[in-house]
Parts: sequence; C-alpha cells; structure tokens
Amino acid sequence: MVLATCARLTAALRLGSREIPFTFRSLATATMASSNHESSSKQETQRRNAACRKMSGWQIHSYGSPEEEIQFNEGIKMPILKSPTQLLVKVKASSVNPIDVAMINGYGASVLNAMRCKDGGIEFPLILGRDFCGEIVQKGLGISSRELEVGDEVWGVVPVHLQGCHAEYVAVEKYCLFKKPADLNKIDASAVLYAGLTAWSGLYITGHLGDLLGAISPVGGGAGKKVLVLGATGGVGTLVVQMLLAERVEVFATCSPDAIQMVRNLGVDVVLDYTDPTHVQNLASVGRFDIVLDCAGKGSDYANEVPWKFDQYITFNSPVLKNIDTDGFAAGMIQNATSLVRNNMASLGAQKGLVKWGYFVPAPQGIAYLQRLVEKGKLLPVVEKVFPYANIPEAYERVAQKHLRGKIVIDYE
Repeated sequence: MVLATCARLTAALRLGSREIPFTFRSLATATMASSNHESSSKQETQRRNAACRKMSGWQIHSYGSPEEEIQFNEGIKMPILKSPTQLLVKVKASSVNPIDVAMINGYGASVLNAMRCKDGGIEFPLILGRDFCGEIVQKGLGISSRELEVGDEVWGVVPVHLQGCHAEYVAVEKYCLFKKPADLNKIDASAVLYAGLTAWSGLYITGHLGDLLGAISPVGGGAGKKVLVLGATGGVGTLVVQMLLAERVEVFATCSPDAIQMVRNLGVDVVLDYTDPTHVQNLASVGRFDIVLDCAGKGSDYANEVPWKFDQYITFNSPVLKNIDTDGFAAGMIQNATSLVRNNMASLGAQKGLVKWGYFVPAPQGIAYLQRLVEKGKLLPVVEKVFPYANIPEAYERVAQKHLRGKIVIDYE
C-alpha cells in the first residue's frame, strides 16, 4: 500500500522563445514492504524521466579565462534528487563570487575535482555559482513539511566541489537551504550566504570570536573585543563589519580612498586609507587587536610585514589549494605546513599572535546566524550591480577586475 502519494509539480521547459508546460513527479514516495518492488520501479522510471528534462545554464568545459571558457547551454540535464534529504530549487537570483572566477582559472582543480568525482560527479562540463535565492519545486522523503515545503522561497549555498547554481535549477542538501528571510528581496537574499559564511567561519570557527558556543551555534559573540578588517569594501568585508558591529565589537577598517564614505555609512567609525603609508603607524598606535581579518588578499606573509600587535591574524588568501595544484598533494601539503610554521614562528618571535587561514564553511548554524541578523535588521548586503541572466559573462568579467564595492548579482527573471 502506498503511504505517501507522489506529488505532481508543474514547471516550464524553455525552447527558444516558447515555454512548454510539463509535469513531473516527486521522488518522495514511501511504500509498505509488500510494495517495495513497485516503489523501486516507479522511482527508477521517475529518475529516467527527470534525466530527460532539460534546462539552460552557464558551463565551462575546460580551464582558462572567463571570457573564453564560460558558455551558455540550453540542453543541460536537470538535476535529479539523489538522496532523501535533497531538494530541487528553481533559481531566481544568484551572485558571482571571486571563487567562481578563480575556479575557471583552475584554482583548486586537483582537490575539488577529486571530491567531485568521489561523489559521482565529473570534472566537465562544470556549472559554477555558490549562493542563490529561489523556490523549491521538489523535495526528498527525508524532509518534513514542518521544515521545508514545495513552493517555499528559500536561500542557500552550494559546496564548492559540486555543480553550482548558475543555471535554471540546482539540487542541494537540506543543510544548505533555509527559508528566505521575509524582509529580503531575491536580489539581496542571493548576495549574502557565500560571503557571509566565509566571514562567519573566519570569525567564529577559525578565530573563536564567540568561543566554542559561537562556533557550534548561531549565537555569535565577541562584545568588547577589537577587530581590524583589511579590505572592508568587497562582498566579505562589507558583511563582516556589519556582523562585528551587531556583536558590539570595536571595529577598525581599511579600504581605498574612494570607498571610505561607504564603509563609514555601514557604521564603522575608524576607516583608514590603505594607500596612505601613514595608516600602518596609525593602526600600530591603537594597541593590540584581538583579530586582524584579511579580506583584501594580503596573505600570510603580510602579518609579519606590519608592526601591528594581534592575538590572531586570519587571512582568506590561503595557499593550500594552490600549492597542491602546483606541486601535487604530498609536496603541496608539506609546503603548506612549512609556510604556516614559518609565518607563526616569525609572528610569535615578534611578540605577535597566531597566523591562521580562514575558509568558506557551509554550516547550517552559520546560515542560522546570518538569518538572525537579517531578521533583526542588522545585516544587509551591499550590491554593486545586478546583471540579467543572459549577461552572466559580463558579471564574471566585472568580478575578475577586482576592487568590488559589495556583491555582483544575477537576476534570472
């Protein structure tokens, strides 16, 4: 006896300028033991049918430059749900992040491709795109209606080794997806999670700003501490200063002279022009920082090039994947360890603190933390420009030029 009837969902397949309606079934079907064979047969049929569905998207077929490699394809197979905890989302908006451009150039290819193939994927063609906003059109059996339902508007992220969201549909695990905050429109919602989770993990997982509780839950923390943010104008920088201010942290920031007023408008009182050589000594006179957070790509060596005192220097410009790409896994990891030890010995020898690397971590407690700040009105992304879906290559080009003032967003509708 069938316990959960297959849910019919309606969508549209775009062929040229025409939209042809079609119906497909959810994979979420449960049966009694006596009907296992029938259920298995139905699910296999559903998988074959879903595999025939097509969508449009932007892909790369080899590594190179964005203007040469990213290509539009209207005949991509729609993703199918491979586990009971996955969901299929129709994407309404997404953002382009520096990691997307770096991956086109081959960054992390060795490790990320190994992870991709381990999960049953292939290296090419590859769809990029890490964070998005959209609507659930299908969900697995392991997801209750109390959690998420078909038709819910959601925001989410895609782990970097998986096929991304720069296409009409994306399949993601439940832990990467939350209901979209009601106060955010789709453009703003698509611009928060990748950069926000990078900032959150740098502060709370790598930097322990909120101690253990801040790393394993969405409570945040860090009131009364002192943090210097290098490069406060990009996607990560504009979000991290808002997070720190919401936690009542004393914030100092650096940026280019034309962006100083923008950072002050975010609420930072002390903003210094990094092109002015005097900013180094001005910051040295402030005293010891709990964290110096490098969002400007300065790297680990910079910690020992400046006279600032700190308990922790955390950079998002980690050499880990680059060294493995260049020298192979074993030699690359030896080089990574050597570099980290050398930086820390020099830093500690100068009576500074630890030098660490920060990363994007798609943690559900991090998404919950960002959602809480958004719902309290304390976090809003800065969006530099919105590009239409048809102009995604232009969006990649803008990100490749660097010196962003917030996020670059793609509007699919």
